[in-house]
Amino acid sequence: MASLLWSSVPATITRGMRLAIAMCALLVAVSASAAAAQAVYGSIGGLVKDASGAAVPGATVTVTSLERKTVDTVVSNESGYYVKDRLLPGTYEVKAEIAGFKTAVLREVRVSIDTQTPIDFELQVGQLTEQVEVTGGSPLLKTDRADVSTNFDSKQITDLPVLDRNFTKFILLTPGTQQLGWQHAASENPQGSTQTMVNGQHFSGTGYQLDGTENRDPILGIIVINPTLESIGETKITSQNYDAEFGQATAGVVSVQTKSGRNQLFGSAFEFHQDDRFQARNPFTQFQVDPLTGKHLPKTDKDQFGGSLGGKIVANRVFSSGTTRAPAAPSAVQGC
Repeated sequence: MASLLWSSVPATITRGMRLAIAMCALLVAVSASAAAAQAVYGSIGGLVKDASGAAVPGATVTVTSLERKTVDTVVSNESGYYVKDRLLPGTYEVKAEIAGFKTAVLREVRVSIDTQTPIDFELQVGQLTEQVEVTGGSPLLKTDRADVSTNFDSKQITDLPVLDRNFTKFILLTPGTQQLGWQHAASENPQGSTQTMVNGQHFSGTGYQLDGTENRDPILGIIVINPTLESIGETKITSQNYDAEFGQATAGVVSVQTKSGRNQLFGSAFEFHQDDRFQARNPFTQFQVDPLTGKHLPKTDKDQFGGSLGGKIVANRVFSSGTTRAPAAPSAVQGC
């Protein structure tokens, strides 16, 4: 029946439908590749060589996440070079092995967003079952790219003091940034985004990326989703020489990777309280009456509650993580 219906369709319509289907497939493919190019992950790469310095092609390099126990493998090419990209920020174990050489293992390798961690292996002749523990630290100089950036991990984001617990104000901890003295109206900026200049450039020239997707309002030039501090796994703030994939930015790029679940259950709860007792107010003026309004200076009284929870859905395969934050109470109460 289906063949009869298809054969009864005029040839011109059939060719048009085929062309439309082909165009749709092409658009989907281009969109998927563009989305993959914008994804903000980290990577591990380097050379595998023997004791004489010669390249070792065909070596299997295994990258294991210590938090999620996920395993990825790559093979070094004819030049001994390997790279494993699209890695979530976190800590990994990297192992290189090939027949005729001892297995080399490097534990606790830190991977950051939009950054390649260089790991080179020098294999020693021996049995494959023998393991050699490789020790080494991060290089003092970054030689794979020329961008000027500052990275913050989840502990720094949680521990460093940030006014109002507003992520867009966290950017001010980066050299060369300055906050403007005005804000958009609350009706068009309910997320509380601030206007921040990077190296003197207009605030709308700062690009925002959230888990590899565009997070900047093209009209207002501010962040669209202002993530809670508890939801951020790592952030990278690039002020100069960022990659061409961030071509829409003219001032800087703020890349955020949210926390990923892991095999162990984890979570947190917090209360952020602020009032006049914790502020540096002048005791000789704070109780004076404003001559224009006839009222005392406003009193600060703010409370903010929230928490986070994450863990595994299927061990070593599927994970979940989420955060919540209650709206802050009024930050100022007008005096009588």
